[in-house]
Amino acid sequence: MNSEIEKNNAGGLSSEWVTPEGFSVLKFSNDSEKLQWFKRAIASNMIQFHFCLKGTAQFVFNEGNYQFPIGEDHSLLLYNPQRDLPLHLALPAQSWIISVILPIKKFHEFFSSEANYISFLNEENRERKYYKDAPITPSMTIVLNQLINTRLHDSVQSLYIKAKIYELMSLYFHRPAHVDIEQCPFLADEANLTKLKKAKEIIIQRMAEPPTLQELADEIELSINKLKEGFKQVYGDSVFSFLFDYKMEVARNMLATGNYAVGDVGLKVGYSTASHFIAAFKKKFGTTPKKFVMSITS
Repeated sequence: MNSEIEKNNAGGLSSEWVTPEGFSVLKFSNDSEKLQWFKRAIASNMIQFHFCLKGTAQFVFNEGNYQFPIGEDHSLLLYNPQRDLPLHLALPAQSWIISVILPIKKFHEFFSSEANYISFLNEENRERKYYKDAPITPSMTIVLNQLINTRLHDSVQSLYIKAKIYELMSLYFHRPAHVDIEQCPFLADEANLTKLKKAKEIIIQRMAEPPTLQELADEIELSINKLKEGFKQVYGDSVFSFLFDYKMEVARNMLATGNYAVGDVGLKVGYSTASHFIAAFKKKFGTTPKKFVMSITS
């Protein structure tokens, strides 16, 4: 597979990690104020997963004759065994896309026992093209951030990336039996979805001093019961469990830079004392902030 990524505008960033098995993780980010284009050859024996963590993007095919849009917090699965499906990505300003590209043979090996559960793995569907738009859950967001922010030694980097890809695929195809997404009233109601997305943005923006549930419900003009129920159904977790995971991921990324003291990181994510932050970090990651920093710098 061609590992070269072509970009026709300056100011953006593209990165790629490839494992010996042919798994690729690509990061496309446009932190400029202009639209940018990225191109990459992808053969027909590859399956593509694209995750929009920020902003929007357009995937362009057949010399611009058709396009697939992708919005923030959504993913796009692309597979066409009948022809190569090169990546031609239009990335607006302030947008991020993470892509995972896998050989379909390896992907089948992942899920051989789940072929009846994942429709396009069925024998009768193996030669059919498959496109799917799906929401990104908070758990998937955490794994995606771990994939692109890892700073491990080269000797274990490929193993770590492979393990995270397995984890991401498991989360992507996991559909809890008690949640009927097709019947979820919050997914069918655009106004509710907009309010719930606003709630998520509010708690992220104010993570150091988040509003109470009642204050949040009042601000987005939704009852507290609908806020709790809808947030759980749309994002897969309660408001404050989601916020805790997000805060810990922000803290982990700050610590990984080596530019921040533990106490400063704790204050940034809303802990008034270092001891409370250390306890929360250990609860999430099983290690203290200091030991985490030592593990990536040693």
